[in-house]
Amino acid sequence: MDVIERIKSQLENNPVILYMKGTPDFPQCGFSSQAVQVLQACHVQFAAVNIFEDLEIREALKTYSNWPTYPQLYINGQLVGGCDIMIDLYNKGELAKMLAAANATSA
Repeated sequence: MDVIERIKSQLENNPVILYMKGTPDFPQCGFSSQAVQVLQACHVQFAAVNIFEDLEIREALKTYSNWPTYPQLYINGQLVGGCDIMIDLYNKGELAKMLAAANATSA
């Protein structure tokens, strides 16, 4: 399976996925840390991909998404954006609605 097929598979199999630097428990940049905090504040279940552990995905995702930076949040296979966009959507109450629509929130 080539890298684009792997990305598509990850997006299809995870309603909410965060491509990030590090892991949710050990983010390796401030933006990734903030992105995780926003998702946790939304009480959402999400998958995370550490781009430092998969250099193929790290490079290919920039082209696939046409988004050059990380983290990158996807909901139902659609790119939402990076940390700043996530924070803005969260503050407006829109992120919670998007996550609920994806049936990703837990109690």
